[in-house]
Amino acid sequence: MSQVTQHPPPGRSAYATAKSAQIGLTRSWAGELAPSGITVNTVAPGFIPVERHADVPEEIRNAYLASVPAGRMGIPGDIAHAVSFLASEDAGFITGQRIVVDGGRNLGR
Repeated sequence: MSQVTQHPPPGRSAYATAKSAQIGLTRSWAGELAPSGITVNTVAPGFIPVERHADVPEEIRNAYLASVPAGRMGIPGDIAHAVSFLASEDAGFITGQRIVVDGGRNLGR
């Protein structure tokens, strides 16, 4: 799930609504499945440049990058590490959460 629920872009209301529904579903399933020892969480990545973003103009990429306190774009491995952690026994007591992986962009600085 992307960050569009916190920063919905103009003209993307249907997309933002669908992403918001994922948060509700995550929390509902977490409550329903916790008694069975099953955790349910959501990962909300920032902009991760991958093949499908090849046509994103450089000025948009640069503007996004300027808004990331960590000073870099995320990479697929950043998301993979978060998912791997949430799937591990180390995260066995974490459920119903939205984990934002965006280099601090959601801080709004």
